[in-house]
Amino acid sequence: MKGIPWTRWLLLTLFVVALAITFVNLGRWQLDRLEQRRDRNAVVVEHENAPVAEFDAIYTREITEADQWQRVRLSGTYDAAHQLVVRYRSIEGATGWEIVAPLDLADGRTVLVDRGFVERPRDQDFPTVAPPPPAGEVTLVGYVRRNEQGRDSAVTPDSGAVMLINSDAIGAWLGRDVVNGYVGVVESEPADPGFTVVEPPPLTEGSHLSYALQWFAFTAIAGVGFVLLIRNDLRDRKKMAARAAASVPASVSKEED
Repeated sequence: MKGIPWTRWLLLTLFVVALAITFVNLGRWQLDRLEQRRDRNAVVVEHENAPVAEFDAIYTREITEADQWQRVRLSGTYDAAHQLVVRYRSIEGATGWEIVAPLDLADGRTVLVDRGFVERPRDQDFPTVAPPPPAGEVTLVGYVRRNEQGRDSAVTPDSGAVMLINSDAIGAWLGRDVVNGYVGVVESEPADPGFTVVEPPPLTEGSHLSYALQWFAFTAIAGVGFVLLIRNDLRDRKKMAARAAASVPASVSKEED
């Protein structure tokens, strides 16, 4: 068809196709994240309903996401001289810190223990010295936790503080091997007051499904918009052609006069 802007339409088609592919992939990515969230929730529920396991039944390998939030029982003695303040933590909107301490087991191994969360008082800075842990042998029930990952500056202790709990980095700082992962205290005997237990995350699915539906809706909008644009372009060209055809007889008539 003469006068149809095939090049412009082709470029527009390629743009819309690329946009649709991007939107669909983003929607699928959100659905994948939703599935991962559901899997994590199922693991948390399973572990919450399971009996307390012995430490050696779990901590014999690298701790993964699938191991998290199981409860284990262990005994040992805190190494109070090498505690760390874990900065920039939060629970249900409250910000503060946690205290992680090495716990020396009877067989000579060392495991990191997160003693719990402390809310940061208003207008108070993070502490530079951790409060002393219970002296002597302690018996703990705690959550299995995997290593937190981040940049070197976040996992490497500095001036008695750290941002992320990573047994490899803290073990290197201590100068000795540390059991992979760490334990988050749920119960302590003797008691270790002043801390809030770091509980599993809420069992919600988040906004992943709504985000996925939004991306798929954007894909549909892009397709409909493309069709409407082409249709309107064709309609406008037909109108222009009709007006041009209607003006021809008048021109011819004037020439004959």
